[in-house]
Amino acid sequence: MVFTSAMRSIYLVCYDICDPYRLAKVGKTMLGFGDRVQYSVFECRMNREDLIRCQQRLTKIINAREDQVMFVNLGPESGRGDRVISSIGLPYGRMDAACLVIDHDSPRLAPGRRR
Repeated sequence: MVFTSAMRSIYLVCYDICDPYRLAKVGKTMLGFGDRVQYSVFECRMNREDLIRCQQRLTKIINAREDQVMFVNLGPESGRGDRVISSIGLPYGRMDAACLVIDHDSPRLAPGRRR
């Protein structure tokens, strides 16, 4: 099969960002590329140009020495049946909720205090 730049593939974009400010900025940026399926995981339908644009935007946000963003190509969108993602525990679904970032340096979470 020959892939053209217009062909879309499905990607899972997963990230681990150390800084709360960068974490929020990455999440907000990813909302423009796909659907949030977990707090730091997005399902995106992207062609080659979309993927490059996403990677370029995220590169400007993250600290490459501390953070990681993974792009998992699940294959072409065309010809796919139902979603290939399944889960155990809570059911798989798009998340519309805002993320909660916990700052472990916050005085409210000092050692000995209950969360």
